[in-house]
Amino acid sequence: MGIVAGIEDCLMRMMTIPGAQRVTLVDCASGLAVAAAGREDLIDQHEDAAGVTDVVRAILTTPAFSATPAGDDVEEIIVCGTGGYHLLALTGADLDGHLLVHLLIDRENGNIALARLRLREVVHEMTGA
Repeated sequence: MGIVAGIEDCLMRMMTIPGAQRVTLVDCASGLAVAAAGREDLIDQHEDAAGVTDVVRAILTTPAFSATPAGDDVEEIIVCGTGGYHLLALTGADLDGHLLVHLLIDRENGNIALARLRLREVVHEMTGA
């Protein structure tokens, strides 16, 4: 999988989504941050990457979260907190060799439906899908 659109440009476009506070691009195979943008006072980008990788791995390896026996139908994960939403967008069916995007959206200023649509557009552009 190659990156088609520039990473920095894509991160900046993700940060224009209403309510966006922080975005981290994560290498799923290693669990490390590739790049990040937005508020740095929330969490270290590498701590963020490791945490979201653990969450995604747990979901992808749990049969209850899949509608197919192969478990390859998860495209995104939404975690709703009292202050905001965490959107985790996967760029492939599994974690090995793929990237994922963690976008934190402020609950008061964001719109989860709009954020999902806009994030999906930028991820597709970024990956050339």
